[in-house]
Formats: sequence, C-alpha cells, structure tokens
Amino acid sequence: MAKPLRLEFQGQTVDFQLEKIDRTKLYGYVETEVLDENGKRCEVGTLTGDGHSIVGKGGTALAYFSPDGLWRKKTDLKPVDLHGNVIPPVKSTFDATVPLDKKASIDDYLSHNIHLVYRLSADDEPPALREELKKGTIFQFPFSYRGGVEASAGFLLQGSDGNLFLCVGTPTALEFVGLKTQPAIPAEDVDSSAGEEDLLDFSMV
Repeated sequence: MAKPLRLEFQGQTVDFQLEKIDRTKLYGYVETEVLDENGKRCEVGTLTGDGHSIVGKGGTALAYFSPDGLWRKKTDLKPVDLHGNVIPPVKSTFDATVPLDKKASIDDYLSHNIHLVYRLSADDEPPALREELKKGTIFQFPFSYRGGVEASAGFLLQGSDGNLFLCVGTPTALEFVGLKTQPAIPAEDVDSSAGEEDLLDFSMV
C-alpha cells in the first residue's frame, strides 16, 4: 500500500489514501492497433539523423553532459535560478504531517491550472473536518509527490457527491498584451475631377 497523506485539522490527524483520477477512468479509452501485411503488430521506431537507421522501442535514452562534454549523473545536477543561486529542494508532502490552516477562495482555486486529481479515502475521518468541507471550504497547502525543485498548489475540497478530492495545479500565467485597438478607418477617395465649388472651405466655418 502506498504511503498515506497525513493531514491535521484542529489538533486531529487523519491518514488519507490517494486514488488518482484520470480521463481513462472517467471516459474510458480507445487503443489503436496498427498491423502489417502479415497481421503482426507494429511498433513505433525512431529514425536517426543519418536518415537510414531505425531505433526500436527502448533503444533511446536521455543523457547529461557538462559544457566540456563530460558525462554527468542526474544526482550531480543542482537546480539554480536565473542568478546562479542554488534552489533548495522541497521534500515530499508524504514525509510530514500537513496542517490544514490555510483556506482558499473559489477564485484562488479557479486561477490555477489543475493537472492532477486524487480521490481521498480514510478509515476514520474527523467529523469536524467533514463538516467544514460540507460548507464549501477549500483548504490549500503545498504539494509535492516525490519532492523536487518546487511544490505545486494542493487544494482539498468536497465534491457534490460527498467524496473528498485533492486537486493539484499551478497558477495560471496570463500575459497582458494590450488594449483592443480600433481598426484604422480608410480615407475616402476624393474625386479628383470634382470642381472647387464642390469642396468644403473650412475657413468659412
């Protein structure tokens, strides 16, 4: 069994098990199978740079090299910011108890791009937590599944069906381009053959 997510609310702790919700569970999925002329299943291959060699499944991998071209292990790499300062890594949320002491508004929740949804279940839920979530309260806390450079935003809320969900997302990045500009009004063509008497003399106004 996977490690539980331990949450604390009003001095009471509860261990939740997470069940990932994805599109395949909600809507099902269709798998396309490609066969050759002999009925054998085809596999995806990668054409190399020479234009002649084909590498099959599992034949490619990622590697890390220093600026000098030396091989580097992933454990040797350190994340840095734009100024070259080392970014301290964050720990996994499962390594400690998460206090539910920060509430989020519905606008806060909707201003995030949600990319992961988990259904939470527990053997013994604190009644106070359940009653608070029934009111529509949304709790927010940093969430990182395995740890890493930066934690995502985790939102704990209750669905209309009574299930508890953990929604994980990142703030929506909106860039202001500018105000809507009006299209230029094309100048009306003036008939060059019109006489001077047809033109308006603004000095007379």
